[in-house]
Amino acid sequence: MTGVIHTEGLGKVYRSGFLRLPFTGLEGLSLTVPAGTAFGFVGPNGAGKTTAIKILMGIQRQTSGRAFIHGLPIEDPLCRRRVGFVPERPYFYEHLTAAEFLDFYGRLCEVPVPERSRRATRLLERVNLARFANVQLGSFSKGMLQRAGLAQALMGDPDLLVLDEPMSGLDPLGRVLVRDIILEERREGKTVFFSSHILSDIEAICDRVAILVLGKLRGQGTLPELIGQSVQLVDCIFEIGVDLPGPWLREGSRLRAQVPPDDVGPLIDRVRAAGGSVTSIVPQVRSLEDLLLSEVERAAPADARRLGVLA
Repeated sequence: MTGVIHTEGLGKVYRSGFLRLPFTGLEGLSLTVPAGTAFGFVGPNGAGKTTAIKILMGIQRQTSGRAFIHGLPIEDPLCRRRVGFVPERPYFYEHLTAAEFLDFYGRLCEVPVPERSRRATRLLERVNLARFANVQLGSFSKGMLQRAGLAQALMGDPDLLVLDEPMSGLDPLGRVLVRDIILEERREGKTVFFSSHILSDIEAICDRVAILVLGKLRGQGTLPELIGQSVQLVDCIFEIGVDLPGPWLREGSRLRAQVPPDDVGPLIDRVRAAGGSVTSIVPQVRSLEDLLLSEVERAAPADARRLGVLA
């Protein structure tokens, strides 16, 4: 067994409705999160990401399989001693100020009194909430609460951060701030495991990614391993006054087409023969979004209808 987080065949079956009919929320999840990495956990709504995170954090119990954090089984509370966690929908005591809130969590993490105050001040500055230190959390916006939650997760100086949708409710500046904090933690040798629907952030931040669809793991690895580096199509724009046969899109005096790489050379020859010139040639590499959509489309139609319905 290796990795800060390691799961083997993790599964969760829920019972719902009057007849207590079974519903599989997570099935056979086996993944490994190496130390010192930023690990992205992606998938559509209802994929099972939050279920997996709740099991790892001891909020729910798995129906099958097992999991380990820092080499200890998740049934042992000591496995989460060096873990900072922010749930998808955090709830905090609204009557506390931001400073009191961090002091409270510092006590839970057994941070010594002098260090607790210094660390709280430093973290409030780090998440851009220093001027709200003495403001009650009940007055905070959703984005401010999200940043306060990140500060409390860091209060115990954890080796592992587990973040469920940390970009939720943040404006662009807040997203950049959280992204920079994740990158800083990784540079310091910490491990960050987080879910997100914002795939551009996953591509910019993560060393490794796991894709979950309808409760099943569809792939894990580095982005090059998952999506490859091969060019799928080439976006070609030409300056030419006449129309040519083919799948063109006219944009004023320009023609635009997306063609396979092997067709680019002959296309350029045709355009130049007709008196045109090349404006731009841009290769289109497969993205994480393309991969996720293809995995969703591979799901059975009956199951695919659940996507977007279940939270």
